[in-house]
This record gives sequence, C-alpha cells and structure tokens, in this order.
Amino acid sequence: MKYYIIAGEASGDLHASNLIRELKLKDPQADFRCWGGDLMQQQGAVIVKHYRELAFMGFAEVLLNLGTILRNLSFCKQDILNYNPDAAILVDYPGFNLRIAGFFHQKRIPVVYYISPQVWAWKQSRVKTIRRVVDKMLVILPFEKDFYSGHGMEVEFVGHPLLDAMSGKSFAQVAEEAHRPLVALLPGSRKQEIRAVLPEMLKMIPRFPEVDFVIAGVTSVDDAFYAKLTRQQKVPVMKGRTYELLQQSSAALVTSGTATLETALIGAPEVVCYKGGAISFMIAKRLVKVKFISLVNLIMDREVVKELIQQDLSTDNLEKELRLLLYDKGRKKAIVNDYADLRQKLGGPGASARAAATIEGFVRLRSAESA
Repeated sequence: MKYYIIAGEASGDLHASNLIRELKLKDPQADFRCWGGDLMQQQGAVIVKHYRELAFMGFAEVLLNLGTILRNLSFCKQDILNYNPDAAILVDYPGFNLRIAGFFHQKRIPVVYYISPQVWAWKQSRVKTIRRVVDKMLVILPFEKDFYSGHGMEVEFVGHPLLDAMSGKSFAQVAEEAHRPLVALLPGSRKQEIRAVLPEMLKMIPRFPEVDFVIAGVTSVDDAFYAKLTRQQKVPVMKGRTYELLQQSSAALVTSGTATLETALIGAPEVVCYKGGAISFMIAKRLVKVKFISLVNLIMDREVVKELIQQDLSTDNLEKELRLLLYDKGRKKAIVNDYADLRQKLGGPGASARAAATIEGFVRLRSAESA
C-alpha cells in the first residue's frame, strides 16, 4: 500500500512516526510519502515538506502567510497526483488538512483522519466538512467519541498515542532527593509562542535563587534564537531531551499544547502558561467554546493544573503558583493523584498499534471494493 501522510507539527511528527512503524509491521512493503519531520523520516518515510516550513499559528499570523499557505496547497495537490496513493492519513493540522481532504475525496482516494481537529473547542461547523470528506476518523481523547456521536458521526476511539511514545518512561519523581530543586521551562515549539512566553518564564529565575532552571528546547529552533532571549539570565537549553528533563524536575512551566499532557504523564507538577498576539487572542476568546486550554484539564473536565492565560500570566501570579508546586506538599500530592486518574482515562498503551490495525484493514477493504 502507498500512503500519503500529512502532519504539520512536532507532535504530529511524533505520532505519525509511531503509526508508520506499526503499519510497516503489518505491511513491510508499505510506502510512505509525507509532510512531517525527522521522526517520520527515521521510520523510512520520504519527507516532501518539513513541518518547520508549515508552522503558522494564530489568526493574524495565518493571514500574513496566506500566500505561502496557498502555494503549499497547490504544490501538495500536484504531488498527490504524481504519487497516486492508495490512501491518505491526515494527522491533526486542520487548517491545511481539511482543505486537502476535500481534494483527496474528489479524486476518490480514501481519507483517514488520525487525531481529530479540536472541533469540540471551536469551529464546530467543521464537523459537516469532516462528515463529507473524511472516510474514517480515529480519535485519541475519550470525550471525542461522544462529541461526534452527538453530531451524527461514528468515530473510533483508539487511545492516546502519547502513552506509546512514552513507553518505558518512569512516572516516579526522581527530583525529590536533589540538593537543589530543578524547574523545567517548556516554552513551546514555534518561535512565535517561544518569543511570547519564555520571557515571562525567565522572570522566575531571580525570584527563586535556590532553584535551577533549564529550558526544554526543540531541535527545529536554532541555538541563536534561544541565546537572544536568554542573554540576560544565561539559563541552559537542553534540546531533544524533554522527557529526561521532566523526570528530573520538581515542577514545570509549560506552554499550552500537547506538552501539558506529556508533562502530566511524566508526573511533573506544572503551571500552564499561554500568551498570544492581542488580535488573535481577542478573536479566539469569542470563538473558543471550552472551559480550559490544557489537555489535562479538558480530559479531566476540571482544573487539575493552574492555567495562566494572557494577562493572568503575570510575574506575581506565576511566582505564587510555582511556590505552591515546589513547597506545598498537599498541592503536589493532589496533582500526582489526579495524574494517575488521567492515565486511566486515556485508554492505556497500544494506541498506535490499534490505529494501524484499523487503518490497514480499512484501506485493504476499500481497495478490494474498488478493484
């Protein structure tokens, strides 16, 4: 089978790489042409476009880069025609993927959507588009199955692939015996969000002289960019070792996104930090329909971790919450207990294998029907 996979972000690269690995176990002859990243390439995929070229976030930023986005769509359509895949696998990244799903549908190429867009948060009208152009939807959050069912669409819950990606990682805190507490700073994977949030995180350094701070850097962002933002504080940057850093941390300051869930699964108490462009934030505030921005709180349907958003992400607020995580044993114990419940809700390990089995069986059936 020939698969065309599109993942436009670092988290999509991770989950798609594990999916590719499982699909190859079922079909060693499978061929993959992809938009993604280094992890997918390591699994043998041919990478057409790296997600570094696709990372536009926020309403204003998308408008400023609209020409590039349209050129990418045009290029993608021609590349699909040249490759002629047996199926498409679209991984999250809805702004682009829902548009290209319509093209696949038009060309009668089966469309599997793995990791649903967050239509339950905003743009619920997208469900109509999904029903029309997506042939098989696989969801990874437990409440998504009920959401889609309420909109007349049957989907399959396969569990969260992070449990596979983090297989073998210790959830025990190893930082308790450390001479000095260690706090991990996870400012995100895009330059825009790093530029907005990291300076706020760095303001904690002079307020906690007894604590060591380390930035969890990403390989897609160059060293010079981090150096420019940290020149006042000289805080170290650890690239490509986020899980290891979190395992050794007493607490973490984390930009909203998949990293909030990764941090919880490791077991590090966290404060969720978010600050976006003023225009983008005002628009989002009017459109978003959920009570929380972190996956941890959304899955648990209550506030497990503190969220400091936009103007609430102040130096005093951040200091207060970090002190609670570092020195309030009751607060830390409550979070660790909630994290255990969170892992139960996510369906256990094996999501990547379950997704691969569903996709492989579905594509073979559709191929036989069209033969």
